[in-house]
Amino acid sequence: MPDRRFGPTRLERAASLSEPGRDLYLKLECELPTGSFKVRGAVHSLSVNVAKRPLRAVVAASTGNHGAAVAYAGRLLGVPATIFLPSKPNPVKAARIRDLGATLVETGIDLTAAIDAARELASAGSDTFFLHDAEDADIPAGTAQIGREIVEQLPSTSAIYVPMGDTALIRGVAAAVKALQPSIRIVGVAAGNAPAYYRSWKEGTTIETESANTIADGLAVRRPLLQNVADIRRLVDEVVLVSEQEMLEAIARLLFDEGVTAEPAGAAATAAWLKLRDPSPAAVALVTGGNIAPDVLETVRREFRAS
Repeated sequence: MPDRRFGPTRLERAASLSEPGRDLYLKLECELPTGSFKVRGAVHSLSVNVAKRPLRAVVAASTGNHGAAVAYAGRLLGVPATIFLPSKPNPVKAARIRDLGATLVETGIDLTAAIDAARELASAGSDTFFLHDAEDADIPAGTAQIGREIVEQLPSTSAIYVPMGDTALIRGVAAAVKALQPSIRIVGVAAGNAPAYYRSWKEGTTIETESANTIADGLAVRRPLLQNVADIRRLVDEVVLVSEQEMLEAIARLLFDEGVTAEPAGAAATAAWLKLRDPSPAAVALVTGGNIAPDVLETVRREFRAS
């Protein structure tokens, strides 16, 4: 069973975006500890593994939010954490990781390089656990709770928009929702500048991209895993690409009209709903994280505040 120490997050109607017969609801995962949904899966997975065997350390690779979640879980469960991030990470996320007492290592230019470095360190001893977001079998059990909460909070839900980075989130949410209410449409959202899982979902095989250069660091994946591709093809009804500008516009709409601070990946689901002009009577967009980098926030304030 998933870890239930995190109570249901709020599901709020976005009044400024909704209209009669076409409501958008925001699932505010950004209000969890560490400012991201990632803490659900990390705490659940580390709890499961601590129960199996003594652990001297936990290692993770991340663009930020997963790293902070593992640092939080490590502190909670008394397991020292080392987090590998690509060079020049989001400073808000890096500071959160350090504040949680983890050792932070910057390496390489992207998440793929950080993953390889973390895996190498973890292979040094059997008592070191590599909590890899994309591969770990227990993380989706933690994120599945989000899907169950939505169905309980809003039984009339017709569609759920889910940001799609390494896919642990959407696999958990979709599996739970489809088991409870198969008619709900699951829409995955990827960054146009990081389309590896979108292309893989379309083609049914792993398609690696040369880069994942997007402001949405939480979606910056360029090396998909075959089993994850198979799972999202089975569970996800549609996948939408959103541009950098569309994410910035969604951040602005959420911030100025709804009072919700979202980072680019956290606003991606809202961006996709706006892009598709979804006619569903009751759609839900996950706001998955609020750890927005200062330069991105400044761009939003400069470009959209006057409009």
